[in-house]
Amino acid sequence: MIAFLDSSAIIYLVEGKKPFADKVRRQLQTLALADPALRTAVSRLAWLECRTGPMKAGDVETLAIYDEFFSWADLICVEMSADVVDLATAIRARHNLKTPDALQAACCLQVGKDHVFLTGDTGFRRVAGLSTRILG
Repeated sequence: MIAFLDSSAIIYLVEGKKPFADKVRRQLQTLALADPALRTAVSRLAWLECRTGPMKAGDVETLAIYDEFFSWADLICVEMSADVVDLATAIRARHNLKTPDALQAACCLQVGKDHVFLTGDTGFRRVAGLSTRILG
């Protein structure tokens, strides 16, 4: 099983935003109990989205926390390949998602069928094949 975290889930987790950080932790704990071999995945887009705010604000402390998170040895980082962009284009056309959301969904689908997509955005429920859990 792979727990795929979209940008909102990562922000909740890394910045400790209440009550959502606790919801992300509980979901990850539940998934890990169900599958001790649970892996965590993110997209390269999440790396960009999560680091932009602290970088703009000159918040080097929060930026360092993100850098530490994204450097976890076991973290799977899905890159923006041509296959991801093609799938995101189809998702965007079919479900009218914003481009970043379509890219997140496409990245998650690239990790295979045995995934859970953790997000704060209910719009992802429309994407066929995406096993979405809403954190809100």
